[in-house]
Amino acid sequence: MSDLSNMRNIGISAHIDSGKTTLTERILYYCNRIHAIHEVRGKDGVGATMDSMELEKERGITIASAATNVTWKDKEINIIDTPGHVDFTIEVERSLRVLDGAILILDSVSGVQSQSITVDRQMKRYNVPRIAFVNKCDRAGANPYRVKDQLVNKLGLNAVMMQTPIGLEDKIEGVIDLIDMQAIYFDAGDDMIHPRYAEIPAELLAEAEEKREELLDAVSLVDDDLMEAMLEEAVTKEILVNAIRKATIALKLCPVFIGSAYKNKGIPPLLDAVNAYLPCPTDVENKALDLDNDEEEITLPSRDDLPPVVLGFKLEDGQYGQLTYIRVYQGVIKKGDELFNTRSRKKFKVGRLIKMHSNEMEDLTEVGCGEIAALFGVDCASGDTFCDPSLNYSMSSMFVPNTVISLSIEPVDKTASGNMAKALNRFTKEDPTFRTYVDPESNQTIIQGMGELHLEVYVERMKREYKAEVVVGQPEVAYREAISQKAEFNYTHKKQTGGSGQFARVAGYIEPIEHEEGEENPKDYEFIDKIKGGSIPTEYIPSCDKGFKMAMEKGTQIGFPVVNVRAVIVDGAWHPVDSSDMAFQTASLNAFREAYEKAKPVILEPIMKVEVTGPTEFQGNIFGSINQRRGIIVSSQEEGVSTVVIADVPLSEMFGYSTALRSMSQGKAEFTMELSKYGKVPQSVSTELKEKYQKQRAEANKK
Repeated sequence: MSDLSNMRNIGISAHIDSGKTTLTERILYYCNRIHAIHEVRGKDGVGATMDSMELEKERGITIASAATNVTWKDKEINIIDTPGHVDFTIEVERSLRVLDGAILILDSVSGVQSQSITVDRQMKRYNVPRIAFVNKCDRAGANPYRVKDQLVNKLGLNAVMMQTPIGLEDKIEGVIDLIDMQAIYFDAGDDMIHPRYAEIPAELLAEAEEKREELLDAVSLVDDDLMEAMLEEAVTKEILVNAIRKATIALKLCPVFIGSAYKNKGIPPLLDAVNAYLPCPTDVENKALDLDNDEEEITLPSRDDLPPVVLGFKLEDGQYGQLTYIRVYQGVIKKGDELFNTRSRKKFKVGRLIKMHSNEMEDLTEVGCGEIAALFGVDCASGDTFCDPSLNYSMSSMFVPNTVISLSIEPVDKTASGNMAKALNRFTKEDPTFRTYVDPESNQTIIQGMGELHLEVYVERMKREYKAEVVVGQPEVAYREAISQKAEFNYTHKKQTGGSGQFARVAGYIEPIEHEEGEENPKDYEFIDKIKGGSIPTEYIPSCDKGFKMAMEKGTQIGFPVVNVRAVIVDGAWHPVDSSDMAFQTASLNAFREAYEKAKPVILEPIMKVEVTGPTEFQGNIFGSINQRRGIIVSSQEEGVSTVVIADVPLSEMFGYSTALRSMSQGKAEFTMELSKYGKVPQSVSTELKEKYQKQRAEANKK
C-alpha cells in the first residue's frame, strides 16, 4: 500500500476473559474476512479463527498472539490478538513493541483488573496510543461509567466517553454517538446485527447533551484549536475529530467506546474509531541505534524510498520451517533482496514472503513500509534487526521479565530424549521467557517460565508437536539470596607452583542496594571502583568485576543467585610477574564469599500479586485460603454479586491453588497472579530450604 495514512497496525489487549478473541472474530466478520462467526468455546467445535492451536481450542484461552489483516472503509488494518494470561506476557510485550495503536478491552462489570494494569504499563512502556472498549455491557451489573472512572483513577488515563448506552444488561439496544449526536441501533439487516441510525430518544437526550459537554471540556483542555472553536461557538465535527485524534496519538486522551462483542453490539463504531483516532505508521516516531556510530539514536522515517530496516519480533515453528514475523519500519523488501542480520552479522536472501491470517497464509512479492508480514527460512532469534547491507542499525530491544518458576523434566526413552532436545531448542528460540539448562549437580534438565500454566503448555506441546514423552518433576520457585548489612573484605590470593605463580589482593566492602517501591527495572548488582594510586592496575579492574559477578551466580545459602549487592573495591595489591586476569577474578570471587557470610545473608522469595474473584457467599473461604498460604490481603471490594480480593502471596504457597479454589467455591471463583516483588522468607522456611540444599549437595557429592 503506497498511502500509509490508510494503514493501521493495532493490538487487542486486556485481562483474561474480557472478550479479546470474541471481539477479533466480530471484526473479521464485519470486514468480510470470514463468513460465519464461531465462538471461543462454541458448541460447533470449530473455535474462534484466531485461536488456531489445538490447545487454545481445548482450553478456551489464547496462548500465542495471532496476526491478521482486514480492510474497513478503505483503510487496511493489521490486527494482533494477544493472550490475557500473565504467563504469556511476552506475547503482549513483543506485539506492543511493533504496533502503532491498541484497543484496551475492559469488562463492564469487573472494570480495571490486575492484568489490565499490566497491559496498560506495557502500552506506556512503548508509548502506544489506545482507545478503550467497555465490553460485555449485556452482563448483569454492567456499568460503563464506573469503568471509565477506574481508567482515570487506577490507570491515570484521561478517559473520555465517546458514547452512552441505550439500555444496559439484557435491555441493551444500542449506543448514542456523542460526536454526531445520533442513536445507533444494532438490529438492521437479515442477521439483525448491522447499525441503524436514528434520532436520540427524548428521555435520553438530556443525559447525552450533558455527556457531550463533558467530552468537549475534556478534549478542549488538551487541544487549543478546539478551545478556540468553543469560545467562538464554531465547533464542527471535523475540528472535534481532529482534536480527539491529535490528543489520542499524543497519549493525552483515551476515548472510551461501549458495546457487547458477544451480542454483536458496538463493533462498526469501534472500527470507525480505529480509523479515525489511532495512528498510521507516519504518525509514530520510530528510532533505531546506529551500531557504526556508538549506538547513536536515529529516527526512521516511514518512507518506501529508503534502504529497508526490519524487526523480527516473533518466531514460530510452522509446518514448512521457521516462520519469522516482521515489521518493516523503513523501505520496502522484495523477494530475492539481500538483507543483513545486525546481531549475527550474517547476510541472507529474502525467500518466501507471506501475510498471515491466523494460521492461513497469503504469498506476497513485496512488503512495504509500516506493514506486518512474515518470512520463511531465516535463521534468527526473536528481536533481531534486518537491514540493507549498507546500514548497521539495531532496533531497541523489548523488555523481557525474569522467570519465577522452574520444573525438572526427564525423557522416558532415547527417542523422547532427541525429540525433547529439539523441542527445547525450538521453544527457547521462540519465547525469551522460556529458559532451559542442565543442573550440574543433579544432571537434570530444568525448564523455567512465568508460571505453572506457561510450563504446563510447553510440556503439553512437547508431547503433541514433537512426540516427546517426558516425566515432570516438582515445580521449584526461583528464590534469590541477598545480604542484609554491610561487610568488609580483604583477601589475598597466592599460589606458587613452579614458574610464574598467581598473586592478587583485593580489599573493600559489599552492601545491600536499597530499591524504591515500584521502581522500573531495578539494578541487581553494582560495581564501584574507588582504587587510588594504582594499587590495582586499571587493566585488572574489569577482572575484579567479573569475579564478583561469578560469585553472585550462586549463593552459599541455597545455591540461588545473589541480588541487590553493591561491591566496592578501595585497595589491593599486585605483582608484576604473578598477577593476571585469572588471579584477580579468583581473589574477587573468594573475597565476596568471605564477606558474604559476615553480611548476614537472607533468602528472598517471589511474592505474587493475586487477584481472586468469586461470589460474595464464598468470601470467607477465599480469605481463609489466602491466610493459610502466608498471604497478606491488600484490599477487597464487592462488585455486584462478586467479591474481588487482592493479596500478596508467596509463589511457593500457590501451587495447586486453582484446584483448591474451585472445590471451595463450587467452581465459581477464579484467580490471576503476577510477580509483585521479592520478599524475605520466614525463619522456619529459611531453615528448611538450607537443610534441603545441604542434603542435595551431600547426595550429589556421593555420586
